Amino acid sequence: MGLRKSKIAIVGTGLVGSSTAFSLITQGVCDEILMIDINEERALGEVMDLNHCIEYLNRNTKVVKGNYEQCGDVDIVVITAGAPPKPGQTRLATLELSARIVESIVEPIMKSGFKGHFIVISNPVDMIAYHVYKISGLPKSHIIGTGTSVDSARLKNFIGELLNVDPRSVQGYSMGEHGDSQMVPWSHVTVGGKSFYEILKDNKDRVGNVDLDKLVLETAKAGWEVYNRKGTTYYGIATATVGIIKAIINDENKIMPVSTLLKGEYGENDVFCGVPAVLNSDGVKEVVEIHMTEAELLKFKESAQFIRESIKKIN
Repeated sequence: MGLRKSKIAIVGTGLVGSSTAFSLITQGVCDEILMIDINEERALGEVMDLNHCIEYLNRNTKVVKGNYEQCGDVDIVVITAGAPPKPGQTRLATLELSARIVESIVEPIMKSGFKGHFIVISNPVDMIAYHVYKISGLPKSHIIGTGTSVDSARLKNFIGELLNVDPRSVQGYSMGEHGDSQMVPWSHVTVGGKSFYEILKDNKDRVGNVDLDKLVLETAKAGWEVYNRKGTTYYGIATATVGIIKAIINDENKIMPVSTLLKGEYGENDVFCGVPAVLNSDGVKEVVEIHMTEAELLKFKESAQFIRESIKKIN
């Protein structure tokens, strides 16, 4: 009896999809990758280029051009396809067009017999992940939006730069919408186990007066800062996505901030929000409920309400 091989499909072979595939093969995460795109020549070109990497990697990952009919035995489908925002637009401006695009993707994939996990990158990700959940009919644990995963990484980078420490020594999350209404529960941000509030208090001569609201805003706008300089973002979100994939493939029980359906957690229901969650082979095993201050919880609920109202435009 042969060993079961892990298989990932990436729908959309633009810069985000191709960067995700590149990160997968360089880290040796899976056995096979299907590259799917409406532009078949683009998909084939990416497949060829990725296969030319194999000689210099530690693992021979099979990379092929695929289609929706081949997704029946896939473990994870990553959806990167969507409508990119134009200069001056917000992520929300692309909601209705992106919803139609994912409908054309999810429906044929489900007809293939797919029973795995969807990881949704397409923006506005919280709303689109909810839409995928509704049209796929899969359990809520099988639909994961990248949510505030990359925002949390950006937050940690900002704090790391402020304190001159490795950002991996910072613990904390951006939560809520992957967008302007996201919030940070500062009462749970620590560096090396020490409260960020205490660090600011004890090191006024080093860090001065830090404007926390401004830091949240800079975190929310960081993607646009990249966008304005190079036209889009892809390395950060691709690597965050691969972190989610590894947690599922390797059954890691790892806690990451992702967009998932809330059913009573934080007092919210029927909305996808960025929250810390335990990820394993079941997808979202459980949502981690941290005890926020009243002010923090209010900001989170305002962000959740914004997502909920936006979802009404497509459901």
